[in-house]
Amino acid sequence: MASLKALKIRIGSVKSTQKITKAMKMVAAAKLRRAQEAAVAGRPYAERLEAVVASLARNVGVGASPLMAGTGKDQVHMLVVATSERGLAGAFNTNIVRAARRKAEELEAAGKTVVFYLAGKKGRVLRRFYPKGIAVDRDLSEMKVAGFDHAKAIADDLIARFEAGEFDVAHLFYARFQSALVQEPVAQQIIPVAIPASAAPKLANSGDATVAYEPSEEAILADLLPRNVAIQIFRALLENAASEQGSRMTAMDNATRNAGDMIKRLSIQYNRARQAAITTELVEIISGAEAL
Repeated sequence: MASLKALKIRIGSVKSTQKITKAMKMVAAAKLRRAQEAAVAGRPYAERLEAVVASLARNVGVGASPLMAGTGKDQVHMLVVATSERGLAGAFNTNIVRAARRKAEELEAAGKTVVFYLAGKKGRVLRRFYPKGIAVDRDLSEMKVAGFDHAKAIADDLIARFEAGEFDVAHLFYARFQSALVQEPVAQQIIPVAIPASAAPKLANSGDATVAYEPSEEAILADLLPRNVAIQIFRALLENAASEQGSRMTAMDNATRNAGDMIKRLSIQYNRARQAAITTELVEIISGAEAL
């Protein structure tokens, strides 16, 4: 059995940890509301832009731009894994990395080549499984709040690499925020732009008036396609920011509760050990008095 001093030190240590986890929970809860509002507000624009691009592509044809038509090959796949810079966020980063690994295994089983574009420090765990497959390791530590400039920088780099022939298809992995308890890993093809078969008809039958484009549909599409890539990455950063805070708040709440339970168990153990020590001392005193 542990000594009274060791138990007392351990109880004090757990109490200090509980204070830290409680403070981290409060900070995450304060940040969550703003991050959630930003993520929810960004969804309609990103979804509408996808629908507009789908409508234009339907009229112009997918061969209007390489970002729409692709390279004509399907051999090299770039997996863009967006994670956080900090840990202690439950299974948030683990779920994103697991989804990326699952996709990589499927592609490799089909004979494809897989490379990774890491956006966030916690995605570096993939180096253990693909030491030679990391094409880019982008540091986002300076990004305190997700901004469009950060997303555009990533998008410009991706498009430049695509035009240089480094890959044929790019997939984006992030966590879609649903609630503080649920963050769903999402895989989305962003290059070439995936056009759902139902997207264009849905836009055309939505009751909108006929749209006349100027200067031309081709020129507008050429401008919208790079912007669409940046917007989808920006949405991923916003969703990740909300998901990270929600997952961290839940994880720290669970840690605080577990620390409280541990303190109770250690306190009971401490009291029992203390009572046993007092009883032993009393027995020794009584035995000594009787011997006299």
